[in-house]
Amino acid sequence: MIETGVKAPDFAAPTVADGRGTEIALYRLVESHRAVVLAFAPATFVPTSTAAFAAVRDAGWHDREDLAVVALTGDSLYAGFAYVDRFDLPFPVVSDFHGGIADSYDLLADSWEGHADIPRRATVVIDGDWRVRFAEATTDALDRPAPAPVENATATLRDLGVDVDRPRVNYDGPW
Repeated sequence: MIETGVKAPDFAAPTVADGRGTEIALYRLVESHRAVVLAFAPATFVPTSTAAFAAVRDAGWHDREDLAVVALTGDSLYAGFAYVDRFDLPFPVVSDFHGGIADSYDLLADSWEGHADIPRRATVVIDGDWRVRFAEATTDALDRPAPAPVENATATLRDLGVDVDRPRVNYDGPW
């Protein structure tokens, strides 16, 4: 897994944002926000990842000018459309279909549920100077750690001057 203090790798990738398919570039987010949260998941519709994404949505992290939130999954853009629609996710959902972004963050799963080249479940916080300030992953995508990585990222965001509510991950739904 990528270490804190290192420069975050840039990427551009297909994403579902604002109800349409587009491309997202990390450099644009880093340049225009105090912090960027990257929330990785192996696939859409994974209950534990969905619970974390829903908690971030409900905490209002997406609705801030100083913070950008991006979800990255190993699924296709088409799965991303269904996922965003089903769970009313108000932040971009990136298709890291072949795991290139996850690999650059050293978050590529060896295998999961018979799939290869997909992201591990993780949360990464990047500051405005491109430094990784927080990185935490679960051992397995279905693990239910308490607190979840996205909850643990809250302290780092506050240290960066982003005053956010701590998301409360409810693994039992409903989302």
